[in-house]
Amino acid sequence: MKIEYHYASVSVALEELKSKGFDFDYNIHENEIIMDPDGFIIHHIYRYEGNSNPDDESIVYGISSFEDKKGVFVAGYSANTSSEAVKILENLIKLSS
Repeated sequence: MKIEYHYASVSVALEELKSKGFDFDYNIHENEIIMDPDGFIIHHIYRYEGNSNPDDESIVYGISSFEDKKGVFVAGYSANTSSEAVKILENLIKLSS
């Protein structure tokens, strides 16, 4: 499946993804991604770059589990992001390419 890339603010991304049925919050349930790293598909990636401060950059993933649980994961967009779930999602992007 091809990942769709979008460029929008986090609030716009969350609103658009919710309208597409991505309403589960994987930030709260990050362990689901960590415990089953091969059990997810990334459908959408939204990137937001702040006007002046690189710390304002963020990424919103629209993902689903193989059980079809659609949700979102929001992360800072930087090379030093340390979340295990973010590393797993970045690996899924590489595998999808």
